[in-house]
Amino acid sequence: MAHLLGGESLAISFGTRTVLDGVTVGLNEGDRIGIVGRNGDGKSTLMRLLAQRLTPDAGRVTWRRGVNVGYLDQGDVLDGDLTVGAAIVGDRADYEWASNPTIRDIMGGLVADVDWHAQVHSLSGGQKRRVALAKLLIEPHDVIMLDEPTNHLDVEGVAWLARHLKTRWRPTEGAFLVVTHDRWFLDEVCNDTWEVHDGIVEPFEGGYAAYVLARAERDRMAAVVEGKRANLVKKELAWLRRGAPARTSKPKFRIEAANALISDVPEPRDTVALSKMATARLGKDVIDLEDVTLAYDGGDPHAKPLLDGITLRLAPGERVGLVGVNGAGKSTLLRLLSGDIAPTSGRVKRGKTVVPAVLSQDVRELDDVADLRVIEVIQREKQTFTVGSKELTAGQLVEQLGFTNEKQWTRVSELSGGERRRLQLLRLLVGEPNVLMLDEPTNDLDTDTLAAVEDVLDGWPGTLVVVSHDRYLLERVTDHQLALLGDGKLRDLPGGVEQYLALREAALAAAEALPGQSPQDAEAAPAAPGRSEAEKREARKELSRIERQLGKLAAQEEKLHAQMAASAEDFVRLGDLNAQLNELHGQKDELELAWLEASEVLE
Repeated sequence: MAHLLGGESLAISFGTRTVLDGVTVGLNEGDRIGIVGRNGDGKSTLMRLLAQRLTPDAGRVTWRRGVNVGYLDQGDVLDGDLTVGAAIVGDRADYEWASNPTIRDIMGGLVADVDWHAQVHSLSGGQKRRVALAKLLIEPHDVIMLDEPTNHLDVEGVAWLARHLKTRWRPTEGAFLVVTHDRWFLDEVCNDTWEVHDGIVEPFEGGYAAYVLARAERDRMAAVVEGKRANLVKKELAWLRRGAPARTSKPKFRIEAANALISDVPEPRDTVALSKMATARLGKDVIDLEDVTLAYDGGDPHAKPLLDGITLRLAPGERVGLVGVNGAGKSTLLRLLSGDIAPTSGRVKRGKTVVPAVLSQDVRELDDVADLRVIEVIQREKQTFTVGSKELTAGQLVEQLGFTNEKQWTRVSELSGGERRRLQLLRLLVGEPNVLMLDEPTNDLDTDTLAAVEDVLDGWPGTLVVVSHDRYLLERVTDHQLALLGDGKLRDLPGGVEQYLALREAALAAAEALPGQSPQDAEAAPAAPGRSEAEKREARKELSRIERQLGKLAAQEEKLHAQMAASAEDFVRLGDLNAQLNELHGQKDELELAWLEASEVLE
């Protein structure tokens, strides 16, 4: 593969802190590389150096002659006074770009619902991000560098971007670097991972799942003393092996070592025990929305309500993920649940023992403690805190979420965006709420911190509602997902995020087939004529048959995991068992797809 660009012996410091020290890396055609590491360790700095947007203190960056590099900034750098069209295509005539099918696909995937003549400053954060991506992607770059491209994108936008990057070039052509905290995205698009830590860059083969497995092996081989971090890695590894084992097919190192690492790691959550604790704290009633409608008509009596006739009953210890297009009303639904706003009609019923807490997107709640130090903020709330069966001091809890002894004495006003989110989450938890609502909690957090947050949430026994575009987080900390599809209705997603994306894709296709109809209208409209009773009876039989088969496969899967744990020293046996497990997962995927198809007949 031809070399595109690289850095040799790169070193850079900011003040007295050395961020990168003697780093040598290269990018070849066909490389699809994700950059991970803790906040502040130098991920964006490395990418800016390679893009020649920053000059190193030592070393040099070289590009192959004629290489074309495109760069997506983490922040908003578009000219707010330009129209959307001018920001994307400049002064080019429509026929110059509209005749290109690739550009048309990019426009349709990113900015189809954005007003072409609107000024950029009038757009939402998600719309600005999509405009910036469209501006970058329509150009014929050899190398693309993306700094947090999924920020402000909804689940649908992230899925589209992943598909585009996977098909943009042939496998041996082009290259990209991406800095992101979105672990599903890393797994979906990357074939290599660079970890930036302690001034160096360490390469790993594969996406995020492979990186977690390889890092766990590295820690095991090196007998790392860093116990707390290694325990989090082990827990993340256990989730990947048990919850999404298909993701672990890329690593090349010894599988038996990985299985030995997790043989003593319990399931992420003891669902039964947490449910009992939640019931004891909450009683039978939590929060019920009954036929709730919320209308923002702006004086237009014919305007559609934002939320229309929604009924939702939260149970003690329930863990719900909420997805939907930008502007569908996800944050508004959280505000209804928390009592910040009242519905236009319908009833909101709260249990007498409910103590809600909301992590908002902008964490302005910390403004009133800006002059305090991190540890003082937590100690002012509470001195000790129980996580699962463990009792931690405020200092121990703060350290568990990544605040070192030095950072604990930093003033809140000096914290980064990710550190502020961590602190506000801690502040909410030490207030001992029993209903926790998180609005885009992954913003500005690195992958290590996300694993730490998930670890804390695993032992938290209350009711949890999470709004997020981070598919990995939703699958990891919630037990089922719901969708607001933009028509004011709330829909259950037994098939998870994949079902949501399929529904959106079908709605968009229907909207294209019916000019003048919005995707939201298409989602609200029947997808097909009413099913006959005979079809419904057959569908019920099929569902019953599939569910029995899925139950048998679940038992077989559990048995295989037990056999793999017992065969950690027998590599040949372990390979055979792993092959059986992969075959079983293939059968399971086919059955789940059939289940979804049958369930749609009954809707």
